[in-house]
Amino acid sequence: MSLERDAPETEEADPLDAYRQFFALERDVLVLSAAMFAFSLGFQMTSRYVAEYMYALGASAFVVGLFGTVGNVISAVYPYPGGAISDRIGSRYALTAFGLCSTVGFGVWLAAPLLADVSVGPTSLAIVAIFVGLFFSQAWKSFGLGATFAIVKQAVPPSQLAAGFASTETFRRTAFLVGPLLAAALFYPFGSSDADVQVAFQLILLVAVVFGVVGTVVQHVLYEAEADSVGKEFGGVSQVIDDLRAMPDELRPLLVGDTLVRFANGMVYVFFVIVVTRFLEVGLTLSVPAMGTLELSPQSYFGVLLGIEMFVALLTMIPVAKAAERIGLKPVVALGFFVYAIFPILLINAPTENGGALALAALFAFSGLRFAGLPAHKALIVGPAERGAGGRVTGTYYLLRNLIVIPSAALGGLLWGGFSNPLTGETVFGGSPTLAFSVATVVGLLGTAYFLLFGEEFEAYA
Repeated sequence: MSLERDAPETEEADPLDAYRQFFALERDVLVLSAAMFAFSLGFQMTSRYVAEYMYALGASAFVVGLFGTVGNVISAVYPYPGGAISDRIGSRYALTAFGLCSTVGFGVWLAAPLLADVSVGPTSLAIVAIFVGLFFSQAWKSFGLGATFAIVKQAVPPSQLAAGFASTETFRRTAFLVGPLLAAALFYPFGSSDADVQVAFQLILLVAVVFGVVGTVVQHVLYEAEADSVGKEFGGVSQVIDDLRAMPDELRPLLVGDTLVRFANGMVYVFFVIVVTRFLEVGLTLSVPAMGTLELSPQSYFGVLLGIEMFVALLTMIPVAKAAERIGLKPVVALGFFVYAIFPILLINAPTENGGALALAALFAFSGLRFAGLPAHKALIVGPAERGAGGRVTGTYYLLRNLIVIPSAALGGLLWGGFSNPLTGETVFGGSPTLAFSVATVVGLLGTAYFLLFGEEFEAYA
């Protein structure tokens, strides 16, 4: 299967083309789209709730933050070995291996409560298993980051890049809409106790395992790799220094601003579920005709909030990408950065009574606008790259950004939960969730301001 196709320079990107191709059941599109949907669904169902699962198993705020930091490490380093593995064994077997590893990771998380009674230093073997499962569950995401960017760049003319990325993002994030709503439904019959959280999340993990198995089997049986070059965008670690030096100058202000914004988001992202379920403790009570009263626990309502967030993202992504063709990429990217930056302080100070549930729904709807700017953001990253070098530029950009963001979640965990002197045991800082989220907003706003002042527009949109 060839994933790179030559397209006429005059061909316009159709944001709905991904859906049309899928329902036309073209073999290559079906395989990759089905796998993408299956694993994205599993990731979104599980990853946003892992912190709540860890709290239910007895983890501290710092350990939860450390989990987020380990996830940052994986995001930074996995693409390169992932590409090397694809080059070594071929895309079909690499895809199968990555899918199998992710499914095993979900299974490890599923079995973790069985180890809760085994102590490992200050924590339990169950928490250790959560970390082990993370290394497996993220394997499929290591595949094809740079190649995806390069394919879009080669498939559409420069002035249509944002719309081209909107097409791929729209399809992938449909799973991001379905996943949280399915998780909310699975949480619905349960309460908010730690025991209930464990059982409910294990049901969610069971569904993720099923989707992982289906995605792995489908891509192994149907995938054809006759002329596939996926994985070759990241030829080896030896290219990293050269790629860093070759990064277009126009990208540097974007990289600085983006890194600050992502560092800020990384400080608190893993704690969003904890804010809703344990800090604000906001659920939802609805009176539904013919069904009576529906009581959604904070855990179940969080899934609904994520669904609202992604619905707004899907609703606005294509119009915003089209708007970027008129007003430029920079204003759209800056809007996304601003939403990233301001959301933490709005969330931590959200009301809990007298319309608290409605206020949270409005906040998460607002948060969806950050995703609406992603196609323009991606276009601004890959746009200045030379034709045929989009994968390397993308990989270099994300590697550098993700390396710097690595400690963000651990720092957020320290500010949230506090820390003690390791020698005396005396409390140095008692911890403050509000402070952690406030610092995150300040850092995010600094990144947004830097980009507004020094960021450059891509010529095709100027």
